Amino acid sequence: MLTDDEFERLLSSLRPRLHRYCARMVGSAVEGEDLVQEVMIRAVKARASETQIDNLELWMLRVSYNASLDMLRKRSRTQFVRFEDELPDLAEATPQPEVATIGFRALLQIAPLQRCAVVLKDVLGHSVGEIAEIANCTTPAAKSALQRGRLRLKEIVERDRPDFLLPLVDENTRQCLAAYVDAFRTGDFDRIRQMLSEEVRVDLVNRLKLSGRGQVSSYFTRYAEAKRWQYALGAIDGMPAMLVYDRTAPLDKPTHFAIIDWKANQIVAIRDFLFSSYVLEGADWVRLN
Repeated sequence: MLTDDEFERLLSSLRPRLHRYCARMVGSAVEGEDLVQEVMIRAVKARASETQIDNLELWMLRVSYNASLDMLRKRSRTQFVRFEDELPDLAEATPQPEVATIGFRALLQIAPLQRCAVVLKDVLGHSVGEIAEIANCTTPAAKSALQRGRLRLKEIVERDRPDFLLPLVDENTRQCLAAYVDAFRTGDFDRIRQMLSEEVRVDLVNRLKLSGRGQVSSYFTRYAEAKRWQYALGAIDGMPAMLVYDRTAPLDKPTHFAIIDWKANQIVAIRDFLFSSYVLEGADWVRLN
């Protein structure tokens, strides 16, 4: 029986792998992290209720699979799948590591079970038998899904190559975010504090949560003390965001990002992924200035 500390460390170690799966299942780095948090909460509740779990990772992946299907159904997305009469036996072929870098929206174009099988096998390295257990299907069905998913994904990547999603936001929100990013660039954090609502909340994902202008003020103080960051207006999976680059590293890709929610020109919520750099893996991102 794991101690509480051991259980927390195990959850923390599984979090990046879980996000690699969830983000690819739902086609979004941010919504993938939402699913991860939901599954983490379920794991804690299962432990509290003394639910018997033999393999925590497989259990969490199975919960993630069902949760991702629920999210996809809520989006009312329709999947069309073409079935061929015969397919080459690719289920035990050498894993394709490039799947880990394929954009989420390309993966979203293949059927959920196929996507599940491809990600579990070619990104996380699970066996066909484990895929069947996680997806609650037969081993032949899992093997077939992996075959079809690999072939379909290859077609999509070679012929379609989807473009970046650009954020669809009103001009006022865009101006507010641009002003926020500009204040970070110039170090004018007092200007940012004036943008905050009284009930503002900050979620430093995977680390801590702050609420109210008093607590949130310390969040900006720490950024003001850090000189390593460079900031830009951009988008993550079609969502407007502040991209953050590390001046001490190559500047060809952001190291993390923050999403800001506005109401009546005031900031009501900030989600900062500083401590969750794994969220950017495979995400569609674009710099807008």
